[in-house]
Amino acid sequence: MEAVPLERLWDRGRTSARARLRRLQSKSWQIGQCAVAAGVAWFVAADLLGHTTPFFAPVAAVVALGTSYGQRLRRVAEVTIGVAVGVFLADLLVVWLGSGAWQIGLIVALSMTAAFLLDGGQLFVTQAAVQSIVIAGLVAAPGQAFTRWTDAVVGGLVALVAATVVPAAPLRRPREQAAVVARKIAALLRAAGGVMTEGESDQALDLLADARGTDSLIRELQDAADEGLSVVDSSPFRVRHRDDLRKMADLVEPLDRALRSTRVLVRQTAVAAYHRRPVPKSYALLAFDLADATDAVAEELAANRLAAEARPALLAVADATGRVERSEVLAAEAILAQLRSVVVDLLMVSGLDQLESTDSLPPPR
Repeated sequence: MEAVPLERLWDRGRTSARARLRRLQSKSWQIGQCAVAAGVAWFVAADLLGHTTPFFAPVAAVVALGTSYGQRLRRVAEVTIGVAVGVFLADLLVVWLGSGAWQIGLIVALSMTAAFLLDGGQLFVTQAAVQSIVIAGLVAAPGQAFTRWTDAVVGGLVALVAATVVPAAPLRRPREQAAVVARKIAALLRAAGGVMTEGESDQALDLLADARGTDSLIRELQDAADEGLSVVDSSPFRVRHRDDLRKMADLVEPLDRALRSTRVLVRQTAVAAYHRRPVPKSYALLAFDLADATDAVAEELAANRLAAEARPALLAVADATGRVERSEVLAAEAILAQLRSVVVDLLMVSGLDQLESTDSLPPPR
């Protein structure tokens, strides 16, 4: 009796490990970029400017870059100025007032006040406060007080340069993930057609469990689209990709709807199989044809196109949904309705708008 829970725990552990490895792989570029920027910032401050232990340079570079592309240039600017303001004010006040509890309190208050007066964001204000605390707690050697401010500026400038260098991988991920979603829709449709043909309830329930685990695909697609748009916003060298990425990002909603409609279709197919309710064979053939058309959509998306080449196949399925026989079985009617919904959603993926996609469906018999 304990074997089943242990087996499930083992499967969950493996799934979690794979998810963590994928997450690490997706962030490997940012990690490497932070590491290189930290080394370059230290080299510039220590070897070129001759500063002793310029730890503020790599700290500013790493904090400014972070591990995400979202609003990266703004974050670099805010962190750089925030660190510089905090370090400068702290150095100045420590020289005048010395270091101690009340001095740190005063320095933090003044640094955060200055940051707010400069209309800085939350990250800007926080960095100004944190860096002022570090400066006030680590009194510089005589003659080296303001070198720490220079180190902070060096780190920020290195981060600014590094932020403009981004890989092409985040630009490919949205279309690659969109193709993954389309292929999953095709696989579910094909499997649903098999259940309609064979009427096996166990097969239907397994398919239903598979369909219910597809939410993560859309989340990954949305994350990929957001990251791609952030990349083109953060690098002047990738601006030419902005229009293509925005078009691909616009496909997230219709693909999400197509996947949701497919899950409902699978559920209705499972209900019909479980209760031994007949489904017309023509409905299964529609599911197979729609799966083939969806595979064509996936191929177009993988090639970074809007699936216009797959539109004739989708329109052929749309036309067929208006010519098949009707059924008195409620679950079968629901299956036909969901097939038509999936067609509409995929036509939007092919480049049609909502009204054009809906009008492409003939009225059912």
